[in-house]
Amino acid sequence: MGLERAFADGPAFVPYLAAGDPSYEQSLACVEALARGGADVIELGLPFSEPIAEGSTIQEAIVRALDAGMTPERYFEFVEDLAVDVPLVCMTYYNLIYQYGTQGGPRPFVERAAEVGIEGFVVPDLPAEEAGPLRAACDEFGLDLVFLVAPTTTEERLDRMREQVSGYVYVQARLGTTGARDDVSDHTAESLARIADWDVPKAVGFGIKTGEHAERIVRAGADGIIVGSALVDIVAEGQENDDTTEEVAARLEEKARELKAGALRGVEELEAEQG
Repeated sequence: MGLERAFADGPAFVPYLAAGDPSYEQSLACVEALARGGADVIELGLPFSEPIAEGSTIQEAIVRALDAGMTPERYFEFVEDLAVDVPLVCMTYYNLIYQYGTQGGPRPFVERAAEVGIEGFVVPDLPAEEAGPLRAACDEFGLDLVFLVAPTTTEERLDRMREQVSGYVYVQARLGTTGARDDVSDHTAESLARIADWDVPKAVGFGIKTGEHAERIVRAGADGIIVGSALVDIVAEGQENDDTTEEVAARLEEKARELKAGALRGVEELEAEQG
């Protein structure tokens, strides 16, 4: 299991895009642009028709990807076609994982994901209490299982997550669904403090939009930042404006560099404060 290595040399930048948005080829170029821009891990969304944890920005990206023909099999082909040298995490919903293959259960999906190079999973709708079969399949094939910790997560559920989490933990900075915001939630430091003694990196997401946001999140104690909606917005704007794939990819790479630089400033300032 190797996602933790992405956090070994400082704060990790973990971007998200929906695979296949707005088209297969354009999406390949967009994901590769994020890798060039400094991504340390990429959360690659497998579109699902009922994405309950997502705000409107990512829901619309998922619709565009589904309309363009993205399926689990196409997703695996997409991963194989990517020319990136950073770990890939599959972010999707449990129904797609469970229903894949002919025998039912998560094992066939995890086996196929491992074959194409996926290194871990984020499954927002899978409670820790029901994660045993997926955790077992991940252990069998050497993949990580990332859990989301929200400000409202109970202590009992935190204990269950702690027993099963690997790679990193996704710390939800605010209540609600995903989406870029103009401010950074005050819940961040409090949420990080609740899991300070967990022995996995803590990456904070939900609402990060700028390099300044990234800086503040890392200064609050995060080991990494997760950014989705602010990047999906760039893809959507390019689609609306009929921009070329190259233009959209260039803007994504620039935004990635801004976010990564902000995270690095945050750790430098934190280290200076600590003497």
